Amino acid sequence: MYIIGERINGMFADVKQAIVDKDPAVIKELARKQLAAGADALDVNVGPASADAEGSLMWLVETIRQVTAAPLAIDTAKWSVMSKVVPQVPGEVIINSSKADADTLQKYLGLAMEKSAGLVALTIDRQGVPSDVDKRVELGAGILAAAAEAGLPMNRLFIDAIILPVNVAPAQPRAVLEAMRQLQAFSDPAPHFVLGLSNVSQNCKQRPLINRTYLAMAIAYGLDSAILDPMDSDLVDMGITAELLIGKTIYCDSFLTAERQRKQVAIN
Repeated sequence: MYIIGERINGMFADVKQAIVDKDPAVIKELARKQLAAGADALDVNVGPASADAEGSLMWLVETIRQVTAAPLAIDTAKWSVMSKVVPQVPGEVIINSSKADADTLQKYLGLAMEKSAGLVALTIDRQGVPSDVDKRVELGAGILAAAAEAGLPMNRLFIDAIILPVNVAPAQPRAVLEAMRQLQAFSDPAPHFVLGLSNVSQNCKQRPLINRTYLAMAIAYGLDSAILDPMDSDLVDMGITAELLIGKTIYCDSFLTAERQRKQVAIN
C-alpha cells in the first residue's frame, strides 16, 4: 500500500494556523511524524488558509524539504497554481489532481511529462461526479488512453474513482469498488488506484471504523494507494493485513513490523 499522508492540509486547524503564522515547526513535525508512521509520500494542500495559494504552497514545500526528500503530492484544484508550483518543487512530485475531460487532462499530462511526475486523475468531468459504475469506468478508460498516448508510464498514473460520504451517497462506496475492479482489465500493467479515504466517512459519527473497513474492502478490489492519516496506526495495520490476506505479501508472525521496517528502509 502506497500511503500519501493527508495531514499537511490547510483544512486542519493546526496547519491553517501554521500557514497564517508562517510557523515551520508545526509543518516539519507533521512531515516527520507521518513518514515515521508509514507514509510513502506527503500530500501538500493550502486549503482555505491563505489568499496567496501559490506563495503559501511554495512555503509549505520549502519547509517540508528542510526535513525530507520524500515525494510530495502537490494538491490544488487551480491550474494556475499547479502549473507554477510543480516545476519549482525539488525532488519527486505527484500532481494532485486532474479531471477526466480531455482539455484539462491534456494540460496535466503535459506537466506530468515535463516534470517526470506522477499524476492523480479523477473520474470526474464537467458534469460532476458520476452516479454509477459505467460512467466511472468510461472516464477511467479515457484517462488510461490519454495517458498511454502521452507516454506517461502506468506506474506514474493514479486513477481516483472519487469516493463520496456514505451518509449522503450510500450507493457510492460500492460503485467505486466495482469501477476499480473493471478498470484493472483495461491496461497491463494496470495503473495505481488511489482514494482520498477520509471522504467516505465525512461528517459520520464512526469515522475511524468506516475508514478502516472501507480500506480493507477497497484493497480487495484493487486499491493499492490512498491519501489517509498514517498516524492512525490501526488504519495502517488494517491495510497491511488486507494486503497480506490477498497474497500481496507473505505471512510471518511479525508481518506488521516487517512491513513497517521495509517502508522505513525505502524512505531512508
